[in-house]
Amino acid sequence: MNDVNVDFAKPYVNVHQDKEHIDSYYSRSLGDEPPHPELNEEVKTPVCVIGGGMAGSALTLGLAERGIKNPILIEANRIGWGASGRNGGFISAGYSLPPFDMVKKVGESQAKELYGLTQSAMKLIRRRMEGVEDDLLDSNTGTLNISWFNETEKVRSHVEQMNEVFGEKYEFWPREKVREYFTTERYYDAYFKTGGLIANVLKYTGHVAKLAVNLGARVYEKSPVNKVKKIGDQWRVETRRGTVIADQVVYCCSAYIGNLKMKLANATLPVATYVLLTEPLGDRMKTAVRALHGASDNRTSSNYYRPLPDGRLLWGGRVSMFHPSQEALKKIMIKDLLHVYPQLKGIKAEVAWGGYMGYTKHKMPQIGRLKDGSWYCQGFCGHGMCSTVAGAEVTAAAIASGEETYKLFEPFGLDYAAKPFGPVVAQTVYWFYQISDKIKERRVN
Repeated sequence: MNDVNVDFAKPYVNVHQDKEHIDSYYSRSLGDEPPHPELNEEVKTPVCVIGGGMAGSALTLGLAERGIKNPILIEANRIGWGASGRNGGFISAGYSLPPFDMVKKVGESQAKELYGLTQSAMKLIRRRMEGVEDDLLDSNTGTLNISWFNETEKVRSHVEQMNEVFGEKYEFWPREKVREYFTTERYYDAYFKTGGLIANVLKYTGHVAKLAVNLGARVYEKSPVNKVKKIGDQWRVETRRGTVIADQVVYCCSAYIGNLKMKLANATLPVATYVLLTEPLGDRMKTAVRALHGASDNRTSSNYYRPLPDGRLLWGGRVSMFHPSQEALKKIMIKDLLHVYPQLKGIKAEVAWGGYMGYTKHKMPQIGRLKDGSWYCQGFCGHGMCSTVAGAEVTAAAIASGEETYKLFEPFGLDYAAKPFGPVVAQTVYWFYQISDKIKERRVN
């Protein structure tokens, strides 16, 4: 289970590996709480949600909060097993598609509505953590987006526009302040997201599933779905050992949809990305990072990272179609880290891991209803800690009371994602981004 390549064996088939969580910083933080049961009988429900990541867990909770009795959540492995339990842990408003690109696509009014959904989701996330913040949240608050390029006025203008148009409270950090806290010649100016949160993503996803159970939902783990078919006005969801008869069904599988629903699978590009956990750095941490915030840079092929309370560094990044071994991945990620902080040469990695994120062609979530009446909430493109909750909320509201806010996402449909050549396309695009970043760096720095 320690080799990253275990996860990437067959990206386009159903994930029925029946695994515990991969070895990671997050899985090592879990206690000995008992798992949810496996489905081994026939059960009935108004709504069956397939996929126990952040979107599926939040959607199940949203349904229960709206009075849907006994909604069911089905997960092939463990709650949070995929990208939801392996990522960098940054929580902030917005989507993978930059806000002003969204304005160009749908106009300022609709873009503000869409962005506002994620701002509301941030507040909801905070409410759902009340009473357990110490277990779920880092003491670090706020996240920085740091410019890799010498473009002061561009960064300053972005801060002003985001605050004016989208009601944010970003702070501009001049490069002198950035370099006071991040000792590297790679960085220039930055903007600080004052309301950003940093969470233990695996614990948080599990916490949301438990909240749903407390409101009457039923959650089943290690219950991979083999087939979904419509019989009359109902759905028959067949798992390995059980069956769910549901009035409504929702797919929240994203990168792990496999062949379960080809309309959705063909619109989803599973992209592998990686995270590294260093050994405790002690006083060496202060030679590089002295800010207790999450940080990322603005290259298209960027890194993101955060110092942990015990003095280790959690470092993420890269997009790949390759399947490096655990030891090879450690070396690759350490090399990326040293490219920014060469003064940390000689540090060791404790563990490195990877996982698939579901990417869409337009970089926006896919939220909606298919012609056969089934629902989908997927494709959060590596920016899902907050947007998953936004998508789950509008989907739950549509199912529970017929609200049509989900139609805000209609301009971002189920565009074909270049399968079966998707991984090759993703790798090629990533290499192109790397080259573009280097060209820009030479031009403006």
